[in-house]
Amino acid sequence: MHYQPPCGCGCGCDGTAVPPRQSSFQREELIACGEGNLFGPNTPRLPVGPMRMVDRITWIAQQGGAYGQGEVRAELDIDPSLWFFDCHFRGDPVMPGCLGLDAMWQLIGFYLAWEGHRGMGRALGVDEVRFFGQVLPDVRRVTYQIDIKRIIARKLIMVTGDGSLSADGEKIYSAQGLRVGLFNDKVMRRGATAETAVAGVA
Repeated sequence: MHYQPPCGCGCGCDGTAVPPRQSSFQREELIACGEGNLFGPNTPRLPVGPMRMVDRITWIAQQGGAYGQGEVRAELDIDPSLWFFDCHFRGDPVMPGCLGLDAMWQLIGFYLAWEGHRGMGRALGVDEVRFFGQVLPDVRRVTYQIDIKRIIARKLIMVTGDGSLSADGEKIYSAQGLRVGLFNDKVMRRGATAETAVAGVA
């Protein structure tokens, strides 16, 4: 499936009626996003292969969430055979917390693509992360909640938001001040850092 907003900014400013945006995505569509085949060229992509930490997006919307600015809800099915349990740690398997954090950045980048923004997505930081539980092999499902806080669409396109991860319904990770930005290919090839790209935007 190929989702295409009516104009580059996704808002219908070319005078056409804006069709309802798709509000959920299955695994095959997320794989297509990683290959650049879901939202079109020059849009943020999910990682491919084992680094994609999301199996489905159950809800994505421009309204709602803790700040009324939009939200994403997503899931990852847990299986004892997943690659990270074998190496982290041998004899003491646990999903690395950094993978759960990366999943939140992945989902914010996906939100930007879904909104119709263009560019290469990069995580820009997070203000605070807390872990108060673990994802062990006997967990059946991880769920993510992303609350969009602010979208900046100027020289740099950037989203800030908060996120949480729950294991079988129990909240065990939280992250405040997640930031993801979009960059054009020319800027990335020049080797611009997040600090130089973001300067003067906040």
